[in-house]
Amino acid sequence: MYRKLGRTSKHRRSMLANLTKDLIMNEKIETTETRAKEVRTYFDKMITYGKNGTLVSRRKALAFLQNDNEAVKKVFNDLSVRLKDRNGGYTRILKLDERRGDDALMVILEIVEGK
Repeated sequence: MYRKLGRTSKHRRSMLANLTKDLIMNEKIETTETRAKEVRTYFDKMITYGKNGTLVSRRKALAFLQNDNEAVKKVFNDLSVRLKDRNGGYTRILKLDERRGDDALMVILEIVEGK
């Protein structure tokens, strides 16, 4: 089961794709805990596509990341090479304080380095 995050399916898919792109490009994002937990699954899928390295995997990654060639190049040429020895668990969630206004738990979602 997945989290609906209080959005329509199109908005949710777009938001998760944008958060995944931000994580790929910046290697660290600050967001709410529930969004981070959901983005983590999509990021893991992108790294798996990068490890496969096939044309089909590249096209699937392009389709999800809304045709962002820079993000796909970084996944296939940089991140998948750096994380090739890991069998999952590519991200780390560091908890922060609650957000002012709605008390949503904020976290930092970052890519794990090394083994």
